[in-house]
Amino acid sequence: MTATMTQREQDAGHPAVAGLPDGVRPWERPAAPYGCGAGGLHPRPTGQDRYTISEVAEHTGLSAHTLRWYERIGLMPHVDRTHTGQRRFTNRDLDWLDLVSKLRLTGMPVADMVRYAELVREGESTFAERERLLTEHREDVRRRIAELRSTLDVLDYKIGIYADARRASGTA
Repeated sequence: MTATMTQREQDAGHPAVAGLPDGVRPWERPAAPYGCGAGGLHPRPTGQDRYTISEVAEHTGLSAHTLRWYERIGLMPHVDRTHTGQRRFTNRDLDWLDLVSKLRLTGMPVADMVRYAELVREGESTFAERERLLTEHREDVRRRIAELRSTLDVLDYKIGIYADARRASGTA
């Protein structure tokens, strides 16, 4: 008997892949939206899969304090540590942080993100609840986008009035 782990066993404890059907890996999916586990604004060092907290902070734009807080509140999965206790983040951790950052940008409350992370760790039996949580949040995002579009229309209208008035008066 060998001690070799299958890819599924290796992936099982990681929130970015845990609970996905066999063979589904978020980093292998075609046509993923920009920034959905696909690099983001801060490119990773090539050929590396172990990062210090300062490297992750630089890569993600998050502070070391925020990264520690994410871990403390259960938003980050278990982060490996060296024999001296230093955190060592992996590319999968960076994928997860990319997702968390996108959820933050959409205005998802931290409590909902922590709940989502808990559901991911619980496994496949939570697919329906995860889908419901994300679907409800998507509707909230769509409502806010509609509000912003309406606000943008008002701004465009007002800018047009001032531009017309400036042109009519002959001022630059």
